[in-house]
Amino acid sequence: MNRSKTYELEEHPFELRHEVKRLNARLDQIANSLEKAEFKDILENYSNPKKRILTNLMAGISRGLGLSLGTFIILGLLGYVASLFINVPVIGEYLGEIKNYIDANN
Repeated sequence: MNRSKTYELEEHPFELRHEVKRLNARLDQIANSLEKAEFKDILENYSNPKKRILTNLMAGISRGLGLSLGTFIILGLLGYVASLFINVPVIGEYLGEIKNYIDANN
């Protein structure tokens, strides 16, 4: 049994035009969604192993450098802020002892 409807253009011209417009609008929405999702780039990336390896290598190097530089900057700022407290009575004595210990070992 064939359950699909077959239309003759002369029988239902308005319905067919309306359906075609609706389907075209839906296809345009799908095309826009795929462009926004960069589906083409994803397919190229996963179909080419060399490109994927290079991309992941560069991402790993970037993350490693970013974490190292970020840690260096944060520790430097904390050291600078701690050096401001050397003249504070309780904290300053403790930090002064740490500073003397570091200077003695250098």
